[in-house]
Amino acid sequence: MKKLSITPNITTFTIFVILWTILLLMGTGSVHLFDWDEINFAESAREMLVTNNFFRVQIDYEAFWEKPPFFFWLQVISMKLFGITAFAARLPNVIFGVFTVITLFQMGRYLHNKRFGIIWAALYLGSLLPAVYFKSGIIDPVFNYFIFTSIYFIILTLNSTKNRTLYALIAGTLNGIAVLTKGPVGFLLLFLTFLVYIIFDRFRTLPKLREVLVFAGAILAVTFLWYGVELIRNGTWFFKHFIDYQVSLFSESVAGHGQPFYYHFLVVFFGCFPMSVLALPSFIKSGIAPIMDFRKWMLVLFWVVMILFSIVKTKIVHYSSMSYFPLSYLAALYIFKIDQSRFQVKKIIRRTIVIVGVIVGVIMTAIPFVGYFPEAFIPLVNDKFIQAALQSPSPWIGIEFIWGILLIVLVILFARRLKANNLLRPVILWTTGILAVLAFLMRTTVPKVEYYTQRPMISFLKDLQGKDVYVTTIGSKSYAPYFYFRQPQYPHDSYKNDKWLLTGDIDKPAYFIAKIQDKDELEKYEDIQWLEDKGGFAFYKRMP
Repeated sequence: MKKLSITPNITTFTIFVILWTILLLMGTGSVHLFDWDEINFAESAREMLVTNNFFRVQIDYEAFWEKPPFFFWLQVISMKLFGITAFAARLPNVIFGVFTVITLFQMGRYLHNKRFGIIWAALYLGSLLPAVYFKSGIIDPVFNYFIFTSIYFIILTLNSTKNRTLYALIAGTLNGIAVLTKGPVGFLLLFLTFLVYIIFDRFRTLPKLREVLVFAGAILAVTFLWYGVELIRNGTWFFKHFIDYQVSLFSESVAGHGQPFYYHFLVVFFGCFPMSVLALPSFIKSGIAPIMDFRKWMLVLFWVVMILFSIVKTKIVHYSSMSYFPLSYLAALYIFKIDQSRFQVKKIIRRTIVIVGVIVGVIMTAIPFVGYFPEAFIPLVNDKFIQAALQSPSPWIGIEFIWGILLIVLVILFARRLKANNLLRPVILWTTGILAVLAFLMRTTVPKVEYYTQRPMISFLKDLQGKDVYVTTIGSKSYAPYFYFRQPQYPHDSYKNDKWLLTGDIDKPAYFIAKIQDKDELEKYEDIQWLEDKGGFAFYKRMP
């Protein structure tokens, strides 16, 4: 059989980008949005549409000071085109996944050649967490894109002999959009990376005053489009709440997201498989002539992100996601070096890929067995909600474990192909294979997991859509009632007070959702009617 020939040209790359885009789209809308972040962000976009106020970020029709509006604007556009759905909420990240692949290819082409560009783009997209995030509705893929591209143009500004002012303008504009996407941390990451680099470089590479002014002017101009107008229209209250919230993330564990210092290192190593393993040799040396000192820039960026978010008290998986960009470059650097030489990938790297890949594959294979044999796992957990959820009628059909086995097969084949020195084909085929596995996981396994975690609540809320009622959760915070009930803008704010809904003179029926362990909070009220228990949730109703 003739082997598949993959040559590093634009046509071949375009074909694979189209294929990868299709695989990213597959399953994107097949599962409901997840609490908290996905539903939170989608609800902000929905409320913009309901109120026709696209300038103020809101949750429950109150100002939401945790995030600026750029990502929500993207979701609004998507919802205008495709409706208020999970697919529409996640589509901006799919689009930015395509943007990221094309951008990395163009950067790699400029830094080295087309072959390097394809390897870099494929390794980034073919690693687990980046691929998963491009199928999600969280802010970080868009946020990180603008930070990284702004850093890239800063590097061009410092190393080019012409167009330096233009590059500074582009860098400032891109970073301004990053700040509009998630806040000042977008500038902080760029500034810290620049500062650490020039210190290690002994201040030999510095921008000219004109470039600094152009860069700063661009950031100020872009961010003024929202921050400045917000300040003029509504005063300083937003900034006070926003700054207080950011300080709380750094200084204390918010919403129970406290983790040990090494948390993000474990997340990145296992979550960014296989590029996390392939990048390891490039942390020591590259073996390739330096281009604009880019490897050193990437090392600095990686360590800035990892150390900064390891110090931060609130630790969430995607906080360290900016490190994926430099990590992917370091991985591509190692693969490219082998690809261009007669050497092979080191045996220890291949073995590590197999070990880590098999661990991930075994976990993926094992998850469905919790659903196949719930009675064996229920005694092992103490959480009443999980116990009740596992007792729900099984939605599994019995073949979902196959995707974990397929991942293990892919890992072994990929590691074997790394024995060769022509590595473009195995890298591209790996990326295509892992995207296919994730696409089928989104269509088959993830909906089953969601069935246990939130599906009964969301089904209950969707049944109430369009009814003139109040809905809230008791005992635990959830954004699902806002988005999946399609909560309207009521003429008064009394409904925001749980005590009023539970005991007050309500003017329409009120529905309450609680987890099983929180039922006692509701059953002490005599006029509140129990409706049903389902999948770890308890549902109640109170009439006027």
